[in-house]
Amino acid sequence: MFCRPDDTPWDGGTFKLTLQFTEDYPNKPPTVRFVSRMFHPNIYADGSICLDILQNQWSPIYDVAAILTSIQSLLCDPNPNSPANSEAARLFSENKREYNRKVREIVEQSWTAD
Repeated sequence: MFCRPDDTPWDGGTFKLTLQFTEDYPNKPPTVRFVSRMFHPNIYADGSICLDILQNQWSPIYDVAAILTSIQSLLCDPNPNSPANSEAARLFSENKREYNRKVREIVEQSWTAD
């Protein structure tokens, strides 16, 4: 299932990421992390992302567009069974309204972050 961000509480957010490529790219994935503050079951406090294609499912066929599309899809459709942020995973599973409220706070903060 692929959802568009405008179907989710992430609608309107502007989030900064860093992508660091080593000379092993494309045989090894880049290091990707959010610079913007995030509240998501699969994003660690330091901004690193728990996403299979950035770890054990990497393939040299993935380009930057594929990475960003996968991250966008992850924002829309988290995996609470593999939590990097246990509070976000718990709220996503048990209290979707509170989870969505916290995500909206992050989105609103993204408008004024530099």
